[in-house]
Amino acid sequence: MDIGQLNPLRLLAPHYDVDGKAVLITGAAQGIGRELATILHRRGASIAVVDIDETGAEAAAATLGHRSVAIGADVADREGMAKAITRTVEHFGGLDVVVANAGVVPAPATLRTMAGRDFDRVIDINLTGVFNTVHPALDHIVAARGHIAVISSCAAFAPGMGGAPYMVSKAGVEQLGRALRVELAPHGATAGVSYFGIVDTEMTHATLDRDDLGRALDSLLPWPLNVRITAAEAARVIAGGIDRRAARTIAPTGWEPYALLRGIVNIALDHRLTRDPRVAQLIRRLESRQ
Repeated sequence: MDIGQLNPLRLLAPHYDVDGKAVLITGAAQGIGRELATILHRRGASIAVVDIDETGAEAAAATLGHRSVAIGADVADREGMAKAITRTVEHFGGLDVVVANAGVVPAPATLRTMAGRDFDRVIDINLTGVFNTVHPALDHIVAARGHIAVISSCAAFAPGMGGAPYMVSKAGVEQLGRALRVELAPHGATAGVSYFGIVDTEMTHATLDRDDLGRALDSLLPWPLNVRITAAEAARVIAGGIDRRAARTIAPTGWEPYALLRGIVNIALDHRLTRDPRVAQLIRRLESRQ
């Protein structure tokens, strides 16, 4: 067989060792991003801690110590993210792994009552922000035969009532990650998508736990979909995905059957939700609050 016909992915080792590699993580000042930075740094990686909160990024990098750099950047700022990539490459001499983790959750609202700027903000950060993060890094990832991890959510295939911008953005991230996986394959680089249910972070507390309507939304989730995982658990899942160059990772495991059967499940679920009086009451409460 002509070696030129070999799939470059088959030439890659099944284990991707981050020791000695340069990794950029967005949203790394707290939550999942910070936990992931700690894990990968302990495994020998050099970490670019990128966050809109520059002070928080500096604190996280200081905790890591050597082999780290703090970069204040807003993922919604395309030029700013290009500069963040350039600064990372100049500081470490290259870039091997990018984790597009930064994201926001909107306050519960229906599409009819939410302000357009609130919809735009979620899309700008959660979806366009992923493009802004990975696009200027792609040539470096190809050169390094590295890996990109994009953080989607089980919300990508869950019902979107009361939080449609988030679901829309995460569905878009899923498709972006899948496209990257295919497009990077000829170059011997890889990409993967991580899906999470409810992660116990400050963002979750603010949206679900400290908001009466958020709590009502949360109460509609049946077991095991209402099971929460910690930010540290989510970070370990992402790190494991990088280690395996995995196409997809999902946690908690209770979401796996839903993910696999979503085409069938969602037809029945949408039918049920449109007829559930609890959902109708919640929607009316959301719209009256707006």
